[in-house]
Amino acid sequence: MLTNVGIILLGGLIGAKIFDKIKLAPIIGMLLVGILISPNLTGLVRGNLTSLSKDLRQIALVVILTRAGLSLSFENLRKVGPSAILMTFLPASFEILGVIFLGTRIFGLDWKDAAILGAVLGAVSPAIVVPRMLRLIEEGYGKDKNIPEIILAGSSIDDVYTIVMFTVFVNLKLSGEVSLGSFVNIPISITTGLGFGLIMGYLLDIFYSKIKLAKVYQAIVLMGLSLLTLGLESYLKGHLAFSGLVSIIAMAMTIKKLNPQATSNLLEIYAGLWQVFEIFLFVLVGITVDLSIIGKEFFPALILITGGLLVRMFGVATALIPSKLKVKEKIFAGIAYLPKATVQAAIGPVALAMGIDSGGLILAISVISIIYTAPLGAILTDKTYKSLLKKDYPR
Repeated sequence: MLTNVGIILLGGLIGAKIFDKIKLAPIIGMLLVGILISPNLTGLVRGNLTSLSKDLRQIALVVILTRAGLSLSFENLRKVGPSAILMTFLPASFEILGVIFLGTRIFGLDWKDAAILGAVLGAVSPAIVVPRMLRLIEEGYGKDKNIPEIILAGSSIDDVYTIVMFTVFVNLKLSGEVSLGSFVNIPISITTGLGFGLIMGYLLDIFYSKIKLAKVYQAIVLMGLSLLTLGLESYLKGHLAFSGLVSIIAMAMTIKKLNPQATSNLLEIYAGLWQVFEIFLFVLVGITVDLSIIGKEFFPALILITGGLLVRMFGVATALIPSKLKVKEKIFAGIAYLPKATVQAAIGPVALAMGIDSGGLILAISVISIIYTAPLGAILTDKTYKSLLKKDYPR
């Protein structure tokens, strides 16, 4: 196992640096390294990596969502109003419906399998979006209308929403039943997670203020509580709808509001943590890929993914109707919502692991969506924000 971990870390780093040098998304290099070293190809990594992969995917998701929360402001979100809320679920809902329609026709999937695929593809990638929105905040683009904050908040909660929907559809597929309570639990889980996160963030502020810790120890405390919060979600399952991921975001946002110094320290440490867990996340996804399925389904998958993205952009435009954003600003928000990566890497392999017949196809399309949309969304966001958004110059 230690040999596998060493190969994954070093190989992923080399792949990322090569693709960065040729001006392509580094995560594509990590994915390709995973495919190259997998038992399906060269066999450089061996043994059962299922347990390791699952845990590391969860930690990677926690790290990137914490970074998002530490960069979000309650005040700015309140200024935005309804659009900030609609962006958390409406674009993903549009895409899920679009994928259900296309998946049943292009691949002949049962609608339940197509819904699972839609939930996997419906999430925007915080791995791509968060760093770019942080840069926009620093440079002052879209600041007057809080556009980066809208996208940051929307993309973070969007992930929670799609993961909950994924769970609902998987349960429906495996049990053949779905209750109204499954959908009612979505707002309940968000509300309870938000409340718990606010309380824990307030207590953490007191802790950080009273007990002076080095930056790395502050991060260890937050990470430990975040992982315990996910454990609490598992413990409460079947008793109370509770979203650990929402709680983690709310906890980080509360720290940002109450303790700027701790926030600065935590962002510095979490940025370093992400560089490590990003490698694990994407290389491990590449390792699980079945190349025979990707090769056969590549072009049909591109059609399905593109169709889903177009429907998603319409969902973004719909969500932003209550806002005061101009047409070009709405176009930018739609572009920023294109990339897939983190959640697809985190939950794409789950259907296969649970024995769902179409799990291999779902994983293959998930990987294709990352290879296709991660560089597309990253490049378009980087190339268009200066022309589509207004820069707020400091006075």
